[in-house]
Amino acid sequence: MRKVIYALNVSLDGYIEDANGTLDWSFPDEELHRYFNDLEKEMGVHLYGRGLYEIMAGYWPTAHTDPSAPDYVIEYAHIWQNIPMIVFSRTLEKVGENARLVRGNIAEEIRTLKAQPGKDMNVGGAGLAASFMELDLIDEYQLFIHPVVLGGGKPMFGADVKLDLHLVETRRFGSGVVLLRYERANANT
Repeated sequence: MRKVIYALNVSLDGYIEDANGTLDWSFPDEELHRYFNDLEKEMGVHLYGRGLYEIMAGYWPTAHTDPSAPDYVIEYAHIWQNIPMIVFSRTLEKVGENARLVRGNIAEEIRTLKAQPGKDMNVGGAGLAASFMELDLIDEYQLFIHPVVLGGGKPMFGADVKLDLHLVETRRFGSGVVLLRYERANANT
């Protein structure tokens, strides 16, 4: 059965965006970017909310054409372009190439996708991930904790979230970023 993975850069105090909505504190260095590239190669589907989809679709379709882009950014662009996307939105009218728009029942859609053969899926976007958490659809959490305290902003987890998790991996990167990878504690039951 395929898994749904929620992987995200997060500050030491648990925020995914600062109070101004910026992400400049979380840009990966080459080592971390190459790690993300390897993770993306293992994904079969991107599951996006409207906001993150618009950000990603606004940059990655042409990122490989930038002559000043490092090779690992070009590699990521090609990987991203080849992974099918499902965008969950009630407001978007259309989505781009290699994407499908879903307006209906999130739980039904994800349960159907999980039952199909193929590579794992990653959920992107805090709002969509919150909905997935409420519906108990996320199987694995990958927190890339950056050595920065933001003091406020958009939290990775909502105030009412309670998750029982089991640590399955830790990794430290040269930049001081630490990966904590968790599975749901009841994943094998």
